[in-house]
Amino acid sequence: MYQVVRQSGASGSSKRRQTWMGKCFTQTPGVDYDETFSPVAKIKSIRVMLAIAAFHDYEIWQMDVKTAFLNGKLAEDVYMNQPEGFVDAKHPNRVCKLEKSIYGLKQASRRWNLCFDEKVKEFGFLRNEDESCVYVKASGSIVSFLVLYVDNILLIGNNIPTLQEVKSWLGKCFAMKDLGEAAYILGIRIVRDRSKRLIGLSQDTYLEKVLKRFSMENSKKGELTIQCNTKLSKTQSPSTEAEITDMSRVPYASAVGSIMYAMTCTRSDVAFALSMVSRYQGNPGRAHWIAVKNILKYLRRTKEWFLVLGGSDDLRVRGYSDASFQMDRDNYRSQSGWIFTLNGGAVTWKSSKQETVADSTCESEYIAASEASKEAIWLKNFIGDLGVVSSIKEPMEILCDNEGAVALTKEPRDHGRSRHIDRKYHFIRHRVEEGLLVVKRVSSEDNLADPLTKGLSRVKHLKHVRSVGLKDDISLD
Repeated sequence: MYQVVRQSGASGSSKRRQTWMGKCFTQTPGVDYDETFSPVAKIKSIRVMLAIAAFHDYEIWQMDVKTAFLNGKLAEDVYMNQPEGFVDAKHPNRVCKLEKSIYGLKQASRRWNLCFDEKVKEFGFLRNEDESCVYVKASGSIVSFLVLYVDNILLIGNNIPTLQEVKSWLGKCFAMKDLGEAAYILGIRIVRDRSKRLIGLSQDTYLEKVLKRFSMENSKKGELTIQCNTKLSKTQSPSTEAEITDMSRVPYASAVGSIMYAMTCTRSDVAFALSMVSRYQGNPGRAHWIAVKNILKYLRRTKEWFLVLGGSDDLRVRGYSDASFQMDRDNYRSQSGWIFTLNGGAVTWKSSKQETVADSTCESEYIAASEASKEAIWLKNFIGDLGVVSSIKEPMEILCDNEGAVALTKEPRDHGRSRHIDRKYHFIRHRVEEGLLVVKRVSSEDNLADPLTKGLSRVKHLKHVRSVGLKDDISLD
């Protein structure tokens, strides 16, 4: 028997709940469980849905499934001991055969997801082929969307009576809790200004907890995530026993992981700095730890910022890619960065070290653009299935600030500086030939992916982060 203490009410009073848990450590693969994978909605998919909802002024409601994992029907024969306190006095040695899953079973989350999928399809919803936890139901001009993250549901649509019908159907199928208009999702605060069709996403509460966890709540407030002249390498890692012992007391990996959740959800502005410091988690040095603390100082100054979605005149996805040539001092690999915006705000981004060594700026930029093109195709397919963004049928723009790389995406120019490029990076060229993508030149000053590949001055950094929707007020122009 497993006890859970839950805080309830403003008074802070607690409740004790007893839950019968399955002993998953006793399960045998192929005997009492097989597949265990269960999908959840990607956070970038949620951002896309919210950007679309802001543009069209859709309703955004939230529901929670009570004891979700108890709804799944088991496909395997699973047995357990009789629950303590409910033992059959006449047959105390008998065991129970489970018909439905319980918490603790390895397949519990999968069985719940399959159960939910079956029920919503019965009501007429269709699952998005490129995002397994997003469902759409359309009838004429009326459209409804379901976004599932384990047992949290976002219900989005343009017709209140239809959404009420969906809520009623879900209430008949499962024990539900109606949370009203969406205010929090995955710890992200949702603030809305419907008069201006804006949605702001904030992680201020989460960031406050992170700062306290690492004793940075009273630190100086940083202006930048990383200074332009900051150079990190493995040569700065501990080399003596004393240095290793000293750094073993530093919560380096924990701090990097905590910052990473903020970066993944709303804070594209720390992506490059985080990419740099995350490489040294195996043996971090004092210089690496200082770089991590600089990110925390920056987050202290900007913890109340919002990722603002809205304010755009047209609903169109635009991509930006960039690269910094041989940025890594240890193996001379370049840094790739790309970002896609929709309705005035960033919806997906990435900053990472390239897999191969490029021998020219053109090659590194071409590799970055190719990596961005894969995300562009996913966005094109995912948004296309939603059926509410007409511009997605047109070729999607990817903007790059290197003329040579732009030329390579259009035609195979055979010369000594490009003929050795790995074939997999020509993915972008084929998508351009098919008319799915178009790559255009943009100046470095207007390339929104620039902060994802290098440290910038304060003025340039602030200009770029505002351009991707990061603001201290959701109504700020």
